[in-house]
Amino acid sequence: MIDGLIRGKLIKAPESRATKAGRPYATARLRVPTSNPAETLFASVVAFGPEAVAALLALGEGDAVSVAGSLKVGTWTDKEGNARPSLDLVADRVLSVYAIRKQRAAAGGGQPAHVPSSVVWV
Repeated sequence: MIDGLIRGKLIKAPESRATKAGRPYATARLRVPTSNPAETLFASVVAFGPEAVAALLALGEGDAVSVAGSLKVGTWTDKEGNARPSLDLVADRVLSVYAIRKQRAAAGGGQPAHVPSSVVWV
């Protein structure tokens, strides 16, 4: 496997699932930007760790997110018979604007009053 970091927007809200042994995990699909604006790349994400699962499940459709973990690159064939790239990532870490704001609020912090809410301090 390759250690990877990808960012994108959620196509739909992540889903909570459980293994046969009852262990919870989460799945998500991301639309990933490429250098070619006419091309769309999709990534399948699965998270097993409690923190990564909670972070994914706190998000909704259209939210921007970055995920890091073990990446598998492959191909699939579309309806026209064209080979398309695929990305499958087992997420160890999940980072979103929502998570940063939540952590800052819990720490009693926040952003300075003169900074617009669309700017996130990292």
